[in-house]
Amino acid sequence: MQVEEPGRVFREAWIAGVRRHYPGEPKPGYVAPWADTPEWERASAAAVYEQVRQFVATAEGATAKLSREQKGRFVALCWIAQIFKHFPDPKPSYVVDWPDMPDWQQETDADIFEHIEKLLSTVR
Repeated sequence: MQVEEPGRVFREAWIAGVRRHYPGEPKPGYVAPWADTPEWERASAAAVYEQVRQFVATAEGATAKLSREQKGRFVALCWIAQIFKHFPDPKPSYVVDWPDMPDWQQETDADIFEHIEKLLSTVR
């Protein structure tokens, strides 16, 4: 399935996850609308969406057997690679490994994977 704006789909899933899991009021940048999202972040969102799409397609439905943690880890690792692509020396908090991520971010990343996975299953 080709999505017209895969980065926007990713971003909307991120915002929904942040609103669902973030404790308290999220930082404005976490929930900024697509139009206010920096270009590097738009490109990264589209790239990670595509990586998840390809992973789900290649697995031919077997991703349904992955745990939420495995799904979230995949999104997190793909995102970290994008951070390194766009920032030669990122702040350590931007590239923190899965076990050190806050729970809300782990849950949000898992939600993103599952959102894309579900979207793709509707076309089969």
